Amino acid sequence: MDPLQFLVPLDWLAVVGPALPFAILVMALANVATRHRAHSKHVEQAADGDSVDRYFPHVFTTVGLVLVSFLFTLVQPTGGAIISVVAATVLLADVFEFEARNVEARNELEIERPKSSIAASSIVVIYAIYYSLVALDATFWSGLFA
Repeated sequence: MDPLQFLVPLDWLAVVGPALPFAILVMALANVATRHRAHSKHVEQAADGDSVDRYFPHVFTTVGLVLVSFLFTLVQPTGGAIISVVAATVLLADVFEFEARNVEARNELEIERPKSSIAASSIVVIYAIYYSLVALDATFWSGLFA
């Protein structure tokens, strides 16, 4: 008996489990793209003299990345825990970087790039690429020798 069977129905997770590394990779790449667009929007808003607002697609991809990495923890506990910690770091860095952009806009300073968020999200992308290649390699070899 699986100890989590009463907490989370694991039957559906066993079906989508092999696709989770690819979902994490897609969410991580989308997060990088929306981070770039959010920074452009923040620079535009600060140039207009407004306060910066959160960019909803970026918030969606960040929260989605964290949730998908938590699901991956149920499939592969060690790898999922590692990528979940880094994804949560991205979320935390985004919160602090957004507040820093608010301070810069309020004081009419130059809006800087979110350096810590970029560093954390690049680690997530590298780790997601690693897990996707491992999953792709496993399906290739198992299909070849089955």
